[in-house]
Amino acid sequence: MTEPEFTATGVRIGTRLRSLTRAGQVRISGGRVELLTSAGSEIDSAPVREVRASRPWFAPEDRAFADLDGTRYLLTLGERDPAPGEPGPPSAHRFIEAVRRAAGRRD
Repeated sequence: MTEPEFTATGVRIGTRLRSLTRAGQVRISGGRVELLTSAGSEIDSAPVREVRASRPWFAPEDRAFADLDGTRYLLTLGERDPAPGEPGPPSAHRFIEAVRRAAGRRD
């Protein structure tokens, strides 16, 4: 099993007005983006080349959109990366960059 390229825990994952989990996980590993519940069961996953990650225009800095297989998920990560050794999710900006880097895009 290879090391994940990106991992975030404690992520709120939702669609439109529905919250799916308040402490989920986001992982990029093996060419796939996976959204998981806090218990580790899969909410959704897709090949990283088919995932679009962006930031909402008028939302706090800790939010990111992830479009997987036609479903748009709102992810609430951290406003900034935690200090080394401190727990907490990485920033939304880091997630977006990880998706672009894993897919080989520079946009």
